Amino acid sequence: MIAYVTVGADDIAQAKAFYDAFLPALGYDLTEGAEGLSYVLPVADGQSPVLPDFYVKPPFNGAPASAGNGAMVAFEARNQAQVRTLHAAALAAGGTDEGAPGFRASYSPDFYVAYLRDPQGNKVALYSSEPQENGGPAPH
Repeated sequence: MIAYVTVGADDIAQAKAFYDAFLPALGYDLTEGAEGLSYVLPVADGQSPVLPDFYVKPPFNGAPASAGNGAMVAFEARNQAQVRTLHAAALAAGGTDEGAPGFRASYSPDFYVAYLRDPQGNKVALYSSEPQENGGPAPH
């Protein structure tokens, strides 16, 4: 099981604006500190943590942050409409489009996804495998 994912950022305020545009809508709580941003899913008393956590931090070695070539973090949305809404919010918060919301039948007939880059260049996906939208079947 993956416990956490960390991406680097040189401008934490800019990264916060981007990730705050969609992670709270997916249920993540934010804790800010000198070490950066920590997004975690809330845990009820007596329950096990829901993983993975997601961290945005300046690189530990002090060198500039860089996006991993071929690396991507995917977040599951509740449905296709939420993918579209959060993709638009992330673009408005400084992200760049890497693939408009839509079906990617090469992955699965019900795989609906949008791709973004955060202000640092890290690739992010927002997806839903919910086959229904507005009561109708997904196009195949």
